[in-house]
Amino acid sequence: MYKQKTVKGMKKELEPIVDMLEKVSEDVSVPRNIQRECKDCIQILGEEDKELSVRVNSCTSKLDEVSNDANIPMYTRTQIWNIVSMLESVSNK
Repeated sequence: MYKQKTVKGMKKELEPIVDMLEKVSEDVSVPRNIQRECKDCIQILGEEDKELSVRVNSCTSKLDEVSNDANIPMYTRTQIWNIVSMLESVSNK
């Protein structure tokens, strides 16, 4: 019972992260490779058969690589950093 409540709480915490990832992936000013990585992260976060920490760490590493891309617009880089911070706060709980 406790685990179910924790998983439901985690889903609510992941919703704003997924929303932000969707906004970045749908932004036409963002390079396609970065859009693709954001879509991959959305898919990874939705895989409920894997443990939450594994999903969060996978997305964090993908987004960290993306943020170092030379072609990324500065405001998108800031959004990516915010998403990574949100993911880290979810993994610390």
